Amino acid sequence: MNAITHDLARALASAPASSLPSSLFGLPDQAPHEKVLLAADAQTGLRAILAVHSTARGPAFGGCRFWSYDNELAALNDALRLSQGMSLKNALADLPFGGGKAVIIKPQGEFDRAALFAAFGRAVQSLAGDYITAEDVGTTTADMRGMLAHTQFVSGIPRDGGAFGGDPSPKTAYGVFVSIDEGVKRVLGRSSLEGVRVAIQGLGAVGWHLAEYLHQAGAQLIVADIDAAKVERAQAQFGAQAVAIDAIIAADADVLAPCALGATLSAASVPTISAKLVAGAANNQLATAAEGDALQARGITYLPDYLVNAGGIISVAREYRGEGEEGRVMAEVGRIRERVAELLERVRSEHSTPARVADAWARSKLVKPAA
Repeated sequence: MNAITHDLARALASAPASSLPSSLFGLPDQAPHEKVLLAADAQTGLRAILAVHSTARGPAFGGCRFWSYDNELAALNDALRLSQGMSLKNALADLPFGGGKAVIIKPQGEFDRAALFAAFGRAVQSLAGDYITAEDVGTTTADMRGMLAHTQFVSGIPRDGGAFGGDPSPKTAYGVFVSIDEGVKRVLGRSSLEGVRVAIQGLGAVGWHLAEYLHQAGAQLIVADIDAAKVERAQAQFGAQAVAIDAIIAADADVLAPCALGATLSAASVPTISAKLVAGAANNQLATAAEGDALQARGITYLPDYLVNAGGIISVAREYRGEGEEGRVMAEVGRIRERVAELLERVRSEHSTPARVADAWARSKLVKPAA
């Protein structure tokens, strides 16, 4: 593995200051990450960033994103933001893990996927257990299974003999579903999801499962995705209304569920939102903390992503520890509903915003769990 510092240094030198992380080690106005590994392998085309934000609660646990980034600086920023989010997510979920994340910059042209993920597995192994990886955007259970020959620090793998494990996306979707259900009752004053209009931005693995849950509960779906075939399938299967990708944020809906990539809640998009509740599966939905304040000022309740989308990490964490069993894990994911209720009570009593209350709540738990 060779450090990819030269190209990254050039990107840091030429990028506008407003777009930069505070350093190679962390985000603006935040304490440095504990560890950031830049790993490259010329033979396979691997270029990866493995970010360990915190091991206060235990080894850093978080998925691996495989994506085409505009440049290496964008990949670094994504890894730093995602890994910090995992620390907050794992803490609020009361998991005995810290926060980490990895991003792999997708190679241009042809490449050997199995060989590339083998090289990534060796990079994970080099951290000696400080970071445990799993599936995320762009990666699959097959990728995770292939890494087992190169590292034991991986989860989200279908297990032989009926043991618990595999694709965590249905668990992520279920956590978002119970969060929306609780939010609809507490924020909108509705007794059920029957007839509630939910706009889903993104019909990937999690977004599709969420659509299934919501449809079964009687919600009316409005959907958008870059894949027209998925939209057509949602129209046929769920009776969903299709809108353009650039119109979904402002759709006439009761609930907005961002389930694509992050930073969709920005200074430009927040003023256009008509929904009164925002709760979705995408990580890092707020472009900045100011957007959380702006949502609250407009009378829109935002349920922080790292609270509601923790079902996936709960699933892979229990699998990794050998504690998984379908019913028990689903019950644990279902308890996200209780944390949503507690958050909204804290917001009311503290006269603050959900984003700021959740952040303080999670950071108060970034300590070694009691034995």
